[in-house]
Amino acid sequence: MTRHILKTAFAVGFALLGTIPTVNAKMRLVGTIAVPGETFDSFDISYIDQDMNKLFIADRSNKSIDIFDVLTSNFVGRVGGLTGFNGSNANAGPNGVATANHGTEAWVGDGDSTVKVIDLKKMKIVDTISTGGKKRADEVAIDPKDGVFIVANDADEPPFLTLISTKPGHKIIGKVVFEHATDGIEQTQYNPEDGMFYTDIPILDKDKTKGALAVIDPKTAKVVKMIPVDNCIPHGQAQGKGGKIFLGCNAGTAKNGLPPQMVVVDAHQGKVIANIAGPGGSDESAADNKNGTYYSALGNFPAGPTLTVIDAKTNTLKEMVPSGAGAHSVAVSETNHRVFVPVGKAAPCGGCVLVFAPE
Repeated sequence: MTRHILKTAFAVGFALLGTIPTVNAKMRLVGTIAVPGETFDSFDISYIDQDMNKLFIADRSNKSIDIFDVLTSNFVGRVGGLTGFNGSNANAGPNGVATANHGTEAWVGDGDSTVKVIDLKKMKIVDTISTGGKKRADEVAIDPKDGVFIVANDADEPPFLTLISTKPGHKIIGKVVFEHATDGIEQTQYNPEDGMFYTDIPILDKDKTKGALAVIDPKTAKVVKMIPVDNCIPHGQAQGKGGKIFLGCNAGTAKNGLPPQMVVVDAHQGKVIANIAGPGGSDESAADNKNGTYYSALGNFPAGPTLTVIDAKTNTLKEMVPSGAGAHSVAVSETNHRVFVPVGKAAPCGGCVLVFAPE
């Protein structure tokens, strides 16, 4: 299928989803990236190393981490040997991925409750670290200053985080168990301003109106505080400027019945400072702090999978752009400001990575 036909097909698909509002429309689909190998349909997290200008996608269909050049939108290569999808999301992998040690390694949460360390020069797995859980090792983050990696076992009961040193020996620093987290653990991000990890806790004590942002010290593996986040069910997270943290809320689906919204937390004040009504059903989120924009992949939005664009300066909704089947993952380059959204085989491209750009 040619790029022209792909764009036409997406335009038709977008028109069919006429219930999705568009505010100050500025994003446009500028291309697609084919994923070689098995049909690209099962995937998880997308991550961009901003210094390397490389996009990493957890590709369950090919049991691999796929690597792309964000400047050329070319496929660079892949490292296999991961779990894949075998019918159960709780034991699927790869999941979260992030680079460590100045971009020489990729650390991956896998479906067998392990972390795989990939040497990006040799393009192979060089270490396997058990988290001690029974279910998948999921979303991850890196503290580059102290050399600490964090990974969530979100499907275990109770869910827990494992903190691991990225220095030689890969010592386990500690674990954080969340007894009151009754709907798993979602995205974690490192905040360079205060040197803390921030972790989304969707639901506390089975009350869907109560969630939190857990603040964790990488050095001690202890929870410093819990910031209440109500009526949100936080799933996505993006670190903004000046201590601002954008949370993509899963509120707004037929299943939870909460009003759709996104929220912004001020890490300095330790509270929610903005509620953005309209978008909901979020999974992964990302920030382009060079142009002041937050993005969230609404994989569970009732009108269909949607890319939401938020103005980080005013904490207001800019745009909601239909994406494609299975689109729950997003990453953005701060070099060329392009936004990358993987979609599955039911999309017009038959499974690919959509590339959006602001006008």
